[in-house]
Amino acid sequence: MTELLSAPSESTAAVAAPDTGGEPVEAIRPQVLAIARAAKVASRVLATLPRARKDAALNAMADALVAATEEILAANAVDLERGRSADMAAGLLDRLALDPGRIAAIAAALRDLAALPDPVGEVVRGSTLPNGLRLRQLRVPMGVVGMIYEARPNVTVDAAGLALKSGNAVILRGGSAAARSNEVIVGVLSRALEAQGLPGDAVQSIDRFGRTGGVALMQARGVVDVLVPRGGADLIQTVVRESSVPVIETGVGNCHVYVDAAADLDMALAIVMNSKTQRVGVCNAAETLLVHAQAAETFLPVVLRSLAEAGVVLHGDSQTADLAPHGVTIRPATDEDWAKEYLALEMAVRVVPDLDAAIEHIRTWSSGHTEAIVTSDLTAADRFVAELDSAAIMVNASTRFTDGGQFGLGAEIGISTQKLHARGPMGLAELTTTTWVVYGNGQVRA
Repeated sequence: MTELLSAPSESTAAVAAPDTGGEPVEAIRPQVLAIARAAKVASRVLATLPRARKDAALNAMADALVAATEEILAANAVDLERGRSADMAAGLLDRLALDPGRIAAIAAALRDLAALPDPVGEVVRGSTLPNGLRLRQLRVPMGVVGMIYEARPNVTVDAAGLALKSGNAVILRGGSAAARSNEVIVGVLSRALEAQGLPGDAVQSIDRFGRTGGVALMQARGVVDVLVPRGGADLIQTVVRESSVPVIETGVGNCHVYVDAAADLDMALAIVMNSKTQRVGVCNAAETLLVHAQAAETFLPVVLRSLAEAGVVLHGDSQTADLAPHGVTIRPATDEDWAKEYLALEMAVRVVPDLDAAIEHIRTWSSGHTEAIVTSDLTAADRFVAELDSAAIMVNASTRFTDGGQFGLGAEIGISTQKLHARGPMGLAELTTTTWVVYGNGQVRA
């Protein structure tokens, strides 16, 4: 069961209700609103900070995380042990786990953010009207950003860094699976901000209020400006359905790789293996492989053996099973397999007669996250790009590149699969809105 606003074992249906035996939402709401109002005050300070102050704070936060590595790892060990005891899925455990290298990488992402241009104040467009009015549309912070997410302590840092650089305060609900890790990390970041003379309330957590705290956050319309859920389908859809705060919907990753008849098969093998096995518990890992019938007889025996040797459980259609090499087991694929985000060493495989069939399969089953085509046929690549409707489309590249850091956006707050406001990796610009500034010299409307 996907973790929603509390532990992985808790049901989706219970998310919008008070914790059994705990305080009702009405009792929690004043405390969450007090946190949100403190964040609103902090956001007004951040909104006017010059870039140099924000960048210094980001570097200070990075230094503080590295200095606190042992404390963070000790907290993370507690979360991991609790997750194993609760039979947490391997993909979620991988997302939850920290080590010195991952902490160093998280800190490095903050330093990378410091090196990026400040989006606040950027002129999106402008013009001078015939009556002499000068128009400028400027990027400005959202204000208070709420995050509800699963067992991802790195998201705690990414969200805090992106919010700071874009002039926003952030309120975090990271779930019980990473509660100890997030408690320590938020404390480290908040103290680092205060040491820079900035409000520690710019980064706050409501994890201590449990599931009901998440519900109260979703209902804090007018104080919290935008809410970003990040995690599995159950979490995202529950937040979209229950929230009165505007939501930017991030999406699950039922990503596809299509190997065309004109594919370089060595390239295709490398892309499939990287897309599926480089890291499985992430939304940009490939879950379905489609192979053109003209390439299948040569390519499938090789790729299926490679996937099986990497530990991937394979689900396929009858043609895939017929072409599987000796010793490689193909489980019959069902509609559930075509629709599933495995987040594990599992993959669905299908032979398609042509590009049209590949596009139709993806249109039917894709979550709109990332699709990849491997081909040397430019016409086929152009059709694949034009006729599919996902947030990211790769041509001769791994699905694993759909990532804010890989796109040069710095860290990301999520991958948006909706079409309003933001789509794809959400970096600094996506955490801003715009305001119109009009300069005149006494003009009045007739």
